[in-house]
Amino acid sequence: MSSTAALTVVALVVGLTVGALFAFLRVPIPAPPELPGVMGIIGIYLGFKLIGYTDLGFDALDALGL
Repeated sequence: MSSTAALTVVALVVGLTVGALFAFLRVPIPAPPELPGVMGIIGIYLGFKLIGYTDLGFDALDALGL
């Protein structure tokens, strides 16, 4: 198993464990609890990757001199 695949599996297991802990303690999760919110997060990720793939962008920190 590659390190990326192993890291993905570990992240999934940790996420499931933390999600189960939140449910067990009956506290709200710090993430959108509905599918549209989750899809919004996925959209943000995919948009970020798309811009990186096309090599488009604007360096805001460089423009501010930071």
